[in-house]
Amino acid sequence: MTAPDQPPRLTDRRALRRNRVRAQDEALFLQRLALDEVEDRLRMVNRSFTEPAIVTDFPQIWRKLLPEARIVADEEVLDLSPGAHDLVIHAMGLHWANDPVGVLIQCARALRPDGLFLGASIGGETLAGLRTALAQAESEISGGMAPRVLPMAEIRDLGAALQRAGLALPVADSLKQQVSYADMYALMRDLRAMGEANAMADRLRRPTRPAVFARAADIYARENPAQGGRVLARFELIFLAGWAPHESQQKPLRPGSAEISLTEALKNADKPH
Repeated sequence: MTAPDQPPRLTDRRALRRNRVRAQDEALFLQRLALDEVEDRLRMVNRSFTEPAIVTDFPQIWRKLLPEARIVADEEVLDLSPGAHDLVIHAMGLHWANDPVGVLIQCARALRPDGLFLGASIGGETLAGLRTALAQAESEISGGMAPRVLPMAEIRDLGAALQRAGLALPVADSLKQQVSYADMYALMRDLRAMGEANAMADRLRRPTRPAVFARAADIYARENPAQGGRVLARFELIFLAGWAPHESQQKPLRPGSAEISLTEALKNADKPH
């Protein structure tokens, strides 16, 4: 049982680790898309980073960004020392965190004053159609619903979490991507190949009736059509930025206002050192 002062346990970390080990490199297009976006954001910052760290379980993807960076495994307790880094990047794992604010606090504590945090995460609009189709099919056929698609945070929640972690000038923005698949089954196979299969702590532990998936596939095809009889899947990537507090910085935004363009915020934060 979860202690009263602890956040609910959303993720089975052992299952998540197993899923990530089984991931296939050719399926990691979301990781590569996030890498390109983070690289673009780093170019906007007029600064050289000498002690970067990247939190990721996909070092084969993210090491290309900063070959000299220290790679840190994406765990509940991060192997980061206080004040050791001038840049910390949390790469595409925050959506699976049982305590996202706690993870951001660990990243913030690892920064030197005026160090930069950048995060990339899968956002709340991701796979909404799949979640709806599976829930409706299971309700119709089984009379209940099991947790199958991770409930991911919205951009405003993540922006507020940056402030709760004590980061200055917190901002967030998002990128939406549509991908077509032959059918819902092809989408689910791709999710497994990405390492993003169901690792929820409360997931169903027995086999699902084939009729549930067949009905869900029909619903999904009807509600998410693409050309040529294919189906669309919608993904949202959320990008976060915040700075370790320093006296030279602008006055912090009021709580809950972390909604300006990340591009503009990074430009505004440019300053020689």
